[in-house]
Amino acid sequence: MDHFNFKHGELFCEDVPIKNIAEKYGTPAYVYSRATLLRHLDVYQKSLERLNGMVCFSVKALSNLSILKLLNEYGSGFDIVSGGELHRCIKAGIDPQKIIFSGVGKSADEIVFALKVGILSFNVESESELKRIHQISKNMGLVAPVGLRVNPDVDAGGHEYIKTGKKENKFGISFEKALELAKKYSNKSEIKFLAITCHIGSQILNLNSFKDAAEQMLDLASQLDQMGLEIKIIDMGGGLGVRYIDEETSAPAELMEIYQDVFSGTNKRIFLEPGRSIAANAGILLAKVEYLKNNFLITDAAMNDLLRPALYKANHQVVSLQEQNSSHNKVDVVGPVCESGDYLAKGAELAIKEDEFLAIRTAGAYGFVMSSNYNSRPRACEILVEGDDFRLIRQRESHDDLFKHEIDLLK
Repeated sequence: MDHFNFKHGELFCEDVPIKNIAEKYGTPAYVYSRATLLRHLDVYQKSLERLNGMVCFSVKALSNLSILKLLNEYGSGFDIVSGGELHRCIKAGIDPQKIIFSGVGKSADEIVFALKVGILSFNVESESELKRIHQISKNMGLVAPVGLRVNPDVDAGGHEYIKTGKKENKFGISFEKALELAKKYSNKSEIKFLAITCHIGSQILNLNSFKDAAEQMLDLASQLDQMGLEIKIIDMGGGLGVRYIDEETSAPAELMEIYQDVFSGTNKRIFLEPGRSIAANAGILLAKVEYLKNNFLITDAAMNDLLRPALYKANHQVVSLQEQNSSHNKVDVVGPVCESGDYLAKGAELAIKEDEFLAIRTAGAYGFVMSSNYNSRPRACEILVEGDDFRLIRQRESHDDLFKHEIDLLK
């Protein structure tokens, strides 16, 4: 469920006509619904209460400071994958003890900073990384809290680029390697094994994949406990799919029923790292039609604003801000970037004129965060809606912003 609906024939975000936002702040613009974000977070939080768990929102999905601050105020934890995301969380006022650090390529500087601020845990993805964390923590005279990210070798379906749970993927280690590392480092006073974690993919529609992974994780935790490690957290990652066009999706509550069944008898805390299922349907990309050309609808938004269609061949529903009740000619919605692959939707049924606005739905996750300045295009602004009010949470970039790090070096 989201809060983007037609009222009296006009598209609203909560109680605000989308057209009002476009007219005030221009386009392209990302628009987020506060109520939708919090509703999706709440579904996970209530379900995890019985498992003494925590939601760790995946910052890579949507990293605006105002959004992070909002989710933090409502009790969310956070999953990060870079030093930049850690700095964002700290800037947003987030307690480092609510932050877990994932990712296969943590630099020495990132590890040092994370240890200094005191994050909850590192999700370790290789023996080399664990060796580096141990050496750095030893040099700093600190104890590093560690979770082992294991690879359940589960094929959860979806696009090849977002599969993360197969043995041929770069993420995680095998169960056998996890047991080996646990034994090798269990006597190191600078390492505290706190968790085991997995993440089997993204935009997953088959719940059986989650059940398979959960059962494997519970068995691994038992083996590690028998070695005397006292694992406290089982982190199941994220990955639940959302509806973009007509996908048959499962509600978070259905996923949580599976986890309740698998984990009900354990004393471990169960963590989840949802990103897409919290943020995707909470945001749209707002654009203006510049030209109509044959079956092309050329907008002022492009692949640099929303990369998913070009990168993943992802489908997003595109709607006019005025409700349309009958079928229309199919058009390809494209942008001004000089690439044939610059499209936002193919075969969209739209009746719309030049200079009118449209909305690209389900763009709240992996939307702005993947945007770029390709073709020297300034990035879009971001707006947060709350009830009948809306405010700017990221200014639109200017052309001066594009070269501000170069101008002083110009000779």
